[in-house]
Amino acid sequence: MNRRYEALLVLNAQGKEDTVREIIERLESEFQKEGAQIEQVQKMDKRHFSYVAGALDSGYYVNFVFKLRAKFKLDPEVYRQSYERLPEKREKPAKKMAKAK
Repeated sequence: MNRRYEALLVLNAQGKEDTVREIIERLESEFQKEGAQIEQVQKMDKRHFSYVAGALDSGYYVNFVFKLRAKFKLDPEVYRQSYERLPEKREKPAKKMAKAK
């Protein structure tokens, strides 16, 4: 059974702003190689960190929503990452129509 996840990744794009699209495409293909079914990719732009905890003061944020069965490793361009398991999508039941009199 595949489970739904949301991954917020912060990419190390320092000095590589023109290649962010290539990094995201590479990550997307790595997700797919590991068996993930990508539902959504949300590119959130470059942002400065509220506090600096490492060598970088900013990063490019990207959010993936996907289904996955197993764990995987990510690209070294990923500076920080956060995963959250999402509830399964449920289809809304059809609305009951009132009977005509």
